[in-house]
Amino acid sequence: MDLGTAVSLLLVTCVSYLMFISMWRRIFYGHKLPPGPTPLPIVGNILQVKGGQLVSSMLKLRDIYGPVFTVYLGPRRVVVLCSYDVIKEAYIDQADDFVTRGAVPAFERVFRGYGIGVTNGEEWKQLRRFTISTMKNFGMGNKTIEGIIQEEVNFLVNEIKKAKGTPIDASSSFVHASSNVILHITMGERFNYEDKIFKKLLNNVREGFHIMSSFWGQLYEMFSRIMDHLPGPHQRMFKLLKYLEDFITERVENNQKTLDLNNPRDYIDCFLIQREKEKENTSSVFTIMNLVMTVMDIILGAMETTTATTSYGLLALMKHPEIQAKLQEEIDNVTGEKCTPTFADRGKMPYTKAVIAEIQRCCDILPMGAAHAVTRDTPFREFVLPKGTNVFSMLTTSLNDPKYFSDPKKFNPGHFLDENGSFKKVDAFMPFAFGKRSCPGEGLAQAELFLFFSNILKNFYLKSPIDLKDVDLTPIESGFENVPPTYKICFIPRKGHSMN
Repeated sequence: MDLGTAVSLLLVTCVSYLMFISMWRRIFYGHKLPPGPTPLPIVGNILQVKGGQLVSSMLKLRDIYGPVFTVYLGPRRVVVLCSYDVIKEAYIDQADDFVTRGAVPAFERVFRGYGIGVTNGEEWKQLRRFTISTMKNFGMGNKTIEGIIQEEVNFLVNEIKKAKGTPIDASSSFVHASSNVILHITMGERFNYEDKIFKKLLNNVREGFHIMSSFWGQLYEMFSRIMDHLPGPHQRMFKLLKYLEDFITERVENNQKTLDLNNPRDYIDCFLIQREKEKENTSSVFTIMNLVMTVMDIILGAMETTTATTSYGLLALMKHPEIQAKLQEEIDNVTGEKCTPTFADRGKMPYTKAVIAEIQRCCDILPMGAAHAVTRDTPFREFVLPKGTNVFSMLTTSLNDPKYFSDPKKFNPGHFLDENGSFKKVDAFMPFAFGKRSCPGEGLAQAELFLFFSNILKNFYLKSPIDLKDVDLTPIESGFENVPPTYKICFIPRKGHSMN
């Protein structure tokens, strides 16, 4: 290469670089966005937002830039909302502007644009309306939601009794129980806890969620287009969740073959019946793919979150025996020695409600919520968010907001009790998210948590096999989900209080 060519190439490179930087600066500074760290081209704020530390990185940026700031996950622009007041202002006061589902690369690859979780517009509205109505009015034959949960509680209690008070990993039993509840509702079937297919399904889902919350899952969130072509644990995550999709598809095909239009057995049947009613409607949202993916969304949403909350709750109660004792006293006073707690008892148990609410608050299962996007160029406070901008609501900042919780870092049921010992509602308590895209399974989750905790505490004392000062509540992963630590617990039968 002669000198002239080399000089020309250098000049072209320099000019191209300067043009690229100029264009990038116009894109970055061309809107009245909330403040935030200056991103690098392509990689965004990789220096400030580290893989495996997504939540803690966001909280550090909040401390620097305030409760509303802009960050770039790779090339993707995200506006982050912190504190209850800010999130409420967006998702409730300006709900229509923030109702669109934002980009969640892992879920976009899994669901491929189908199902209640990732769809938008009229399709999403119809699927959500149908799902909430079906779950609310659930009653298949003689089965009600409470009946299904109570039946599973009996299996769970009997399973725990087999350990005879020796230390066991409680999380496996609870993932079996909570998963059976949602599988029974969606596809009319419960499984024996030792069933090999059932165990493989649950192990796949749990491992998939753990990878999603790990360094690799967070790296995929930032650089999905690149990561799609690279090997790593993130590729295994998709294989694990594909197993669940295939499992559901097979159940849908079986239900289609045996469907009785006048006798729905489960959610799948209800959806198929609605599909039959709209068979002449060429634009109907009640398609087989929407059915498979909606059931998958319901199962994933219910299975892992309820299990994680229950696991964390038992660990917290084991660490705080004084709270456990007061909880059992209230349960015994309301139900007597022999009666099984029912959901109707919940209104008479303010302390139990407060303990469960505090478990949900401290568990903080989905610290970043799910991504939203603005539907138009949206004025918000003194800023303007360009149409399509992704928005993260840091639910953890609402659940730990010192304006609403006197000592947010401490496990204290008193956060939800007034001076008379009655249960009090706290506006910032939003474990199921905010606004129009809040979790449609909230009612089911609340029923499960109450019946699981009240019946377990009715039957057993929770005792730690290790010194209580060594019981650690810190999550082992903190990304998309806060994953509770694994631990062992002794379930000591309470004489005179057993259901059986």
